[in-house]
Order: sequence, then structure tokens, then C-alpha cells
Amino acid sequence: MTSTEHHYETTESSVAYTGRIIAVRRDLVRMPDGDVSQRDVIVHPGAVGVVALDEDQRVVLVHQYRHPVGGPLWELPAGILDVAGEPASVAAARELAEETGLWADRYDLLVDAWSSPGMTDEAYRVFLARGLHEIPVEQRHVPEHEEVDMGVARIDLDEAVRRVLHGEITNGMAVIGLLAADRCRSAGFTGLRPLDAPWPARPAHSG
Repeated sequence: MTSTEHHYETTESSVAYTGRIIAVRRDLVRMPDGDVSQRDVIVHPGAVGVVALDEDQRVVLVHQYRHPVGGPLWELPAGILDVAGEPASVAAARELAEETGLWADRYDLLVDAWSSPGMTDEAYRVFLARGLHEIPVEQRHVPEHEEVDMGVARIDLDEAVRRVLHGEITNGMAVIGLLAADRCRSAGFTGLRPLDAPWPARPAHSG
């Protein structure tokens, strides 16, 4: 079933709240029936994540406290796009280095996703990193805030997928990234997009 596409005109827009990372924008939008309805949008700079896979087919995961859910989650190394103009792949390499003390010889673009399009413009891009090696201790990033007690583990990719399907890994980016990596591995890692592939979903305010 198809319908005539409606132009959802924003008749009024204002910023209701501005925080350290996010803002809340209040839009009035004209609906197909002619009514104007309010939509509150969490404005987010966007994010990147990394599925770092070693030569033994183990994926590097971090165990990080997340205040909104009141506890730690198993996640991919990841971070927000908070450096204006920085390519997403560069941001991903930086986050991998800072959170795990690892560099990778090769990066490929794995998958793009909206985090929760009913409430936020946050989009994220996940990369596949291979050819991992340790950064010398004296050159590593000094952690702060939640990263101070962040755990880092290498888990067999098959086991990580099992944990996803058993509800033990529930972070959205991790779920998507791990399942995508498993699918790509089964296809011999062919058909992956270039690092600089167009990303129209990247929030404009992320630089």
C-alpha cells in the first residue's frame, strides 16, 4: 500500500534545553490531516563505534557504567563526534585507542544506523577494525570519569553473537555492530563500503 507523500512542514521551532552534549528542540509540525502537532527532538552530535576483531576472531568489548540505565553495559569502543570537521573514521580510530589502548592496521565501514529516530536525530556509524596491536603504555590516553573503571575484554565473535541473542549484550550499537560483523565474516568481508562513503544521516551540527 502506498500513499501520497506529505511534506511535513515545521511551522515553528525553538530550543527548550541545551546541555553539555545534547539539546532538546521543540518543533511544531503540520500533519497530513492539516493539524499542527508538537514534536520534541533530542539534538545529538552523532557517534562512531568500532568492532575490533583480532587474528583469533575475538572482538574487543568494553564494560562501561551508563548512568541512565543505572549500571554497566557491554559495548563496542565508541564515542561522540565532538571534533568539528573530523572524519568519522578518524574519530573511530581515536576512540579505539583511548578506550582500549589499541591501534588497527585496517579499517572498513561496517554499518550505519539511527539510534532512536522517533525521538532523536542521533546517527552512528560503526567501523570494522583489523590488524590490532597494542599502544605502548606510556603513550596511552589517561582515562577520566566513567572510563576510569572501564573493563576491556576480548570475546570470541561467535560467543558475542550468542550473548546478543540471549539478551546479555543489549547496547544497541553493540547489537547491530556484532551481528553485522558476523554476517560480513560469513561473506568473507566482501562488499564493505569505503571509509568515506556518503553519510547523509550524520547530524550537521557534528562538524
